[in-house]
Amino acid sequence: MALTAKGRATRQRIIEGAAEYLRSDDPAGVTLDDIRAITGTSKSQIFHYFPDGKEEVLLAVARYEADRVIDDQQPHLGALSSWAAWKRWRDSVVARYRAQGRNCPLGALMGQVGSTPGAAEVVTTLLAQWQVHIRRGITEMQAAGLVRDGLDADRVASAFIAGIQGGVQVLRSTGGIEHLEATLDTLIDHLRGV
Repeated sequence: MALTAKGRATRQRIIEGAAEYLRSDDPAGVTLDDIRAITGTSKSQIFHYFPDGKEEVLLAVARYEADRVIDDQQPHLGALSSWAAWKRWRDSVVARYRAQGRNCPLGALMGQVGSTPGAAEVVTTLLAQWQVHIRRGITEMQAAGLVRDGLDADRVASAFIAGIQGGVQVLRSTGGIEHLEATLDTLIDHLRGV
């Protein structure tokens, strides 16, 4: 459906409002009425922009939040060509999750739309894009002679993704950021050959 500028703005307001609500303390069981109240939209507006209802809204929010994960790490994630750049990226990841705290919008969404067609694809695409950026940084560092040639860049990039996600899960459970920091520091030390 082709939307006017006003229509695109309304649709985006619904997505951002729902995302903000899902970042709150108790996002479990969000309803269309919750989304309608939060965004100041009518039920007919929600169904106009999201004909499949709640699942379509939540899937749009998942895409929005997935894009934010990558965007929040830029420009650092796209420029991992020095140790200082890796430190800036590490600090941006930690800052993002420290600010987010226990509330992980993507985690909350995946719990609600796990069986919705497309939900797994959103997460898979996010993780693949994230891994490509990290792998590219590792290979650039290898080309510059700062990381040993024999290191498997794709495997280490996978470890970064798994480690970050594990650290985020611990953060969601305990409220502590230390595990995420330890994972990033240990993996960067591994790259350095420490």
